[in-house]
Amino acid sequence: MAEWAARLAGARAVVLDISGVLYDSGGEAGGVPIPGSREAVRKLKASGLKLRFCTNETQATREKFVEKLQRLGFDILVSEVTAPAPAACRILKERNLRPHLLVHDDLVPEFDQLDKGNPNCVVLGDAADNFSYKNLNEAFRVLIGLENPILISLGRGRYYKETDGLKLDVGAYMKALEYACDIQAEVVGKPSKMFFQSALAEMGVEPQQAIMIGDDIVNDVGGAQQCGMRALQVRTGKYRPCDEQHPEVTPDGYVNNLAEAVDIILKQLDK
Repeated sequence: MAEWAARLAGARAVVLDISGVLYDSGGEAGGVPIPGSREAVRKLKASGLKLRFCTNETQATREKFVEKLQRLGFDILVSEVTAPAPAACRILKERNLRPHLLVHDDLVPEFDQLDKGNPNCVVLGDAADNFSYKNLNEAFRVLIGLENPILISLGRGRYYKETDGLKLDVGAYMKALEYACDIQAEVVGKPSKMFFQSALAEMGVEPQQAIMIGDDIVNDVGGAQQCGMRALQVRTGKYRPCDEQHPEVTPDGYVNNLAEAVDIILKQLDK
């Protein structure tokens, strides 16, 4: 077993990224499970460890996203998923913000209960084909016309993996609007410390008692470690070999896939 495995002792909870860890999205079925991942989730649930799924998924409502994962054979409930859109809605309500939405069409229902007239902020998600020049320019015009422009970004990922290859993520478009408007976006989602803390609070554990497993060296691993958690990077999803020479983030360990990570964690429970 890897030398670093002993550092995982004392865990009471596991936080899982979804895309690139449980499955690769895309294709006619909406995605393909990564080998061993469905059984790995079942093992975690049977172990007594607390479990939370922490995702930056913003191409569907949380309910529709979970329905897709259930169709793919995963034992997962809506109540177990921490996602950016519901968190953003809470923030918008608390601050009386009226959003101009640049998000995927399938995510729009998450914001149905909010006033969107005369917008005083912009909410940016993984809009996929809605990231046209026209739509980006419309969001720019809303922001530049505000005395105190507020850009809320549902994550800041650079890219993610689908079954047909890598795709640009919301962070690339967030940076374009930040540059054009000379502002800094408020990020709701990984790697935001508040986002990880929300997942931990829902499980009732402290950061040092939890292990994050993700494929994104910065947003999953780096974000979790900044929150005080231990973190493993899987060599699936968006992982690239150059991640292992990242200048700022060093995972507590590398694993080939979720199944291997779960086996290592559960062996530490028996000691």
